[in-house]
Parts: sequence; C-alpha cells; structure tokens
Amino acid sequence: MENINNRILLVEDDVKLAGLIKEFLDNQGFEVNVEYRGDTAVDRILQENPSACILDIMLPGLDGLSVCAKVRPKYQRPILILTARGGETDELAGFENGADDYLAKPVRPQILLARIKTLLKRFQYHQETSRYLKCGSLNIDVIGRRVHVDGKTLDLTTTEYQLLYLFVQNAGTVLTRDQISLAMHGYEWDGQDRSVDLGISRLRKKLGDDVKNPKWIKSVRSQGYMLAVNA
Repeated sequence: MENINNRILLVEDDVKLAGLIKEFLDNQGFEVNVEYRGDTAVDRILQENPSACILDIMLPGLDGLSVCAKVRPKYQRPILILTARGGETDELAGFENGADDYLAKPVRPQILLARIKTLLKRFQYHQETSRYLKCGSLNIDVIGRRVHVDGKTLDLTTTEYQLLYLFVQNAGTVLTRDQISLAMHGYEWDGQDRSVDLGISRLRKKLGDDVKNPKWIKSVRSQGYMLAVNA
C-alpha cells in the first residue's frame, strides 16, 4: 500500500483494545497512531490530517459523535465509527454527524481491514476523478491547490482558497451566511460576525471583481452570496 494512504488515527479509550487494533493494522502495512480522548482528538485530526480516522463514540472529554461533527467541515478523509453502541438510532446518528462507515463491536479484524481499504479506495478514486473543478474561466486544481482565472494564477490564502472551493462546489446556488460560516468555521453565523462578508470582500479583490458590479461572486439580497455559473 502506498505511503500516502497508510496513516490512520485510532481514537479509542480502551487501552487494551487500541493496542490490539494497532498491532493488527500495523502488521497489514498501516501506520497507526492512537488517541485516547475525544477532546484532544479534534486538534490531532485537523493537524495531522490522517488518511483515515477510526473513532469510538464513548470517549472521555468529548463523545465521538461530537468529534466527528466538529472535524467534518475541514477534514474530508474517511471516518469510520467503531463502537459498542450498535443500535439503529446510534448508527443513524453516526452518519448524520459525518461518518463514512459504522461498525459495532466486537468486529472481526478482517472485516475492519476490508472496510478501511474500501473507504480509502473510494476516497482516492474520488480525489482522482474530481481533481479539477471548473466554472467558466475559473479553474481549481484540487490536488495542487492552485487556482487559475482567465489563465492567470491567483495567490490565495488558505481561507480564501477554502471559501472559493466552497463556492465552486455550489456554483449557481445561493449560499446563506449560516451555510458559509458552518462550512468554514464549524458554527452558524450569529448575525454580528463580519468574517464571512470580509472574507468574500477579500476574495472578490483577488478575483478582480468590480465592487459595485461583481462578475464572480454575486450578492443575493436578503439571502446570501452566489458564484455566477457563466462568469
């Protein structure tokens, strides 16, 4: 297995079980790191950006469903929930909070391995087939994180890139401030926060938009913002 796809973060508070899972997956060619608390798992997932995350629900500090919901807006790689809570309601909650797969304990090691490999293959396929996003003369190289408009390369900050990526994914659709804030920051717009409007203002400048009559990012009165499809 290629190195780019072998880093896994296991979030599990049962030390013995975590050790067994780590040993098994390490022997299958993965590089497994273990985190035992939910409240510290959030930062580790976002900072380390592992190839996949195996997440228990019942964790000290912060439950696994909350961890999943917090990291999902910025962490796009596979999340597999592995938990003793195997009820239908729990499973549904896992998917609603952003999990890609859900397994109830106890699970056979080979089944866990098969699910992980399937998630990684699916993610890799998605990355390869959706490397380039295009909207009019605007092109995004998702893998290289490069943006071109009318043949010119834009120098964007990470936040500006993420905001533009969000708009291109939803080109022609009005995005409310709530939707933008939730996707960018993980929380809804409170009606006072100006970060959404300021971020769009800076992005418009980078795109060369006219302040009074923007070509790319249109303001939709009383609704939000929209990336023009035929710009």
